[in-house]
Amino acid sequence: MPELPDIELYLHALRPRVVGQVLNEFRLASPFLLRSVDPPVEDVVGKRVIDLRRLGKRLVFVLEEDLFIVLHLMIAGRLRWKGARAKIPRRLGLAAFDFDGGTLLLTEASKKKRAALYFCRGEDALDAHDPGGIEPLEIDFKAFRDALTEHNHTVKRGLTDPRIFSGIGNAYSDEILHRAKLSPLIWTQRLSEKQLRQLYDATREVLRQWVIRLQQQNGGGFPEKVTAFRPEMAAHGKYGEPCPVCGDPIQRIVFADRETNYCATCQTGGKLLADRSLSRLLKGDWPRSLEELESVRSGK
Repeated sequence: MPELPDIELYLHALRPRVVGQVLNEFRLASPFLLRSVDPPVEDVVGKRVIDLRRLGKRLVFVLEEDLFIVLHLMIAGRLRWKGARAKIPRRLGLAAFDFDGGTLLLTEASKKKRAALYFCRGEDALDAHDPGGIEPLEIDFKAFRDALTEHNHTVKRGLTDPRIFSGIGNAYSDEILHRAKLSPLIWTQRLSEKQLRQLYDATREVLRQWVIRLQQQNGGGFPEKVTAFRPEMAAHGKYGEPCPVCGDPIQRIVFADRETNYCATCQTGGKLLADRSLSRLLKGDWPRSLEELESVRSGK
């Protein structure tokens, strides 16, 4: 799912292309995409885009007459910028937004159509789409600490809860925790003041660096490959590969359809973390350290 740096990349690429432009036509290919009925499409078409915003992991098109288009890409939704009146791809295409200078295509590479589009009128209606999380790049340490420790969760869950922090998901939380040298399963109310400070600094450093990196890599083009798996990442998607800090293999735990990557040496003092299913299956046979894991793999 596109997260804060990815959404900021889309906004960076869209601003020179659509701000100040009139939405000439909206073409809908999938009836499951549009989740609102009021205001109707007719009220949105013909209006000028006056601004773009990010609302958590959502893109917001601010239009004339206090109208808003709210787009949640979910896991597989992606944007493409093509020539004027470009055709909507038959298999993956969901919708098209037509401007004088080109067409913004919305696609979704999944059989489960989860991407969602809403039209709304007025700031109050827009606020209803805000999960409520605070912006991690706009707060001081105290606000960060208070938000994270108000309730007792694992730090991984705390970082990715959209009601606590805005725009952080599975990928960048892995990177943040690796930078902070913290276990993803440590409880938020057990974090020391020093650990909280490490996490605050790491959160801001990782997000800022990735916002800048993605925009520099993209240049003036439109992003064609927005992905949660990037070669420069330290931990996320790197299972079995060497940690860039210590060289030991990156490990993983899996809950439902979400995988968490971490370095046991850098983040958990060498302890291997077990997800619930493996813990129940292996019980006392689950290796507790990298050394035990290597022994199991080598058959010793």
